[in-house]
Amino acid sequence: MSDSSETIQEIAFKLMLEQNKNDKILNGTTERTIFVLGSKGVGKSTMINNFLDRNEPIRNTLALEYSYARRTNLSGQSNQKLVGNIWELGSLANSSQLIDVPIKSHGLHYLSVVIMLNLSEPSELLIDLESALQGLKQSIGNNYSESEIREFREKVIERDSHKDHPDINTLEVMPCQTVIIGGKYDLFENLDSEIRKHVVKFLRSISHTLGASLIFYSMKIPSLSKTVRDVMSNLAFNSPQHPIRVQKTDFNEPIMISAFNDSWEKLVVMPSNSERIGIQFSSQIEQNREKKENQEMSVNPANDVNFRETIIDDLRAMKDDELIRLIKNSEIKLKFDSFNLANSPFNYLN
Repeated sequence: MSDSSETIQEIAFKLMLEQNKNDKILNGTTERTIFVLGSKGVGKSTMINNFLDRNEPIRNTLALEYSYARRTNLSGQSNQKLVGNIWELGSLANSSQLIDVPIKSHGLHYLSVVIMLNLSEPSELLIDLESALQGLKQSIGNNYSESEIREFREKVIERDSHKDHPDINTLEVMPCQTVIIGGKYDLFENLDSEIRKHVVKFLRSISHTLGASLIFYSMKIPSLSKTVRDVMSNLAFNSPQHPIRVQKTDFNEPIMISAFNDSWEKLVVMPSNSERIGIQFSSQIEQNREKKENQEMSVNPANDVNFRETIIDDLRAMKDDELIRLIKNSEIKLKFDSFNLANSPFNYLN
């Protein structure tokens, strides 16, 4: 029975989800969902297009984009349909309502989160990661109770029998399968070795405490591109089952670590949490928050040639002209009124 406080839209949304669930049962369809978010311009769309075998021109993702992949599971006796829903968030700025969409639409049961960060900008790494995690945690907290979130965390830990991991009681495991991808590795590998060492330790520590996999990636390096493609396939279709075949932790190489395969002992640090890890990293590499804010404010999609809409652009240009004329008329009127006031016989300030 519906709560009397629910709106018509909320009731309709619940009915739609129930109908979709029934359709999937009848059609023998299994769905998984991947939610990709992270640094702007790091190559999220390129990575998704590579996974989907698309050769389309890349344009900036403004808000939230949806795509999907389908596959038929030929193992077993029935030809079960597999569907991988893929959501991509364009920008982390003011994105709380957009983050809600994939979480409310598909739930946490078969949701995987991919957080993609720009390795070539170490001074913005923590800012982007914090924004992504805060948005996810806020949305999950708004849609699930604390007891439900605990249950989902336990399922993530039990998925590959990680409950016996020696660090398990010190971790802040995400309530859904999580992968952190460090993009633009081809630029990162040319940075100073001390910077690379700090970045790798930071990302390994954060990934470990979240129970996330960590992968370094560049579309320009075929072996890394293939690994990420396999990881995406695993998240969408559970195949291949072990996409990260070799674990790599040396900061002089592209990092490859499956979830729960790291430890505080291997990191040679005391058990910590995400907040303390972030503070430590900020003391090593200063985070340029002011630059990040200015970048986000300067982006104007209306000036992007990739988003031309003739009718809308013409109407906007007309309104811009009207606004300019109004401003000019207001300035002329203000000057005229000021002149009349200055020369008025009633002006006692003269």
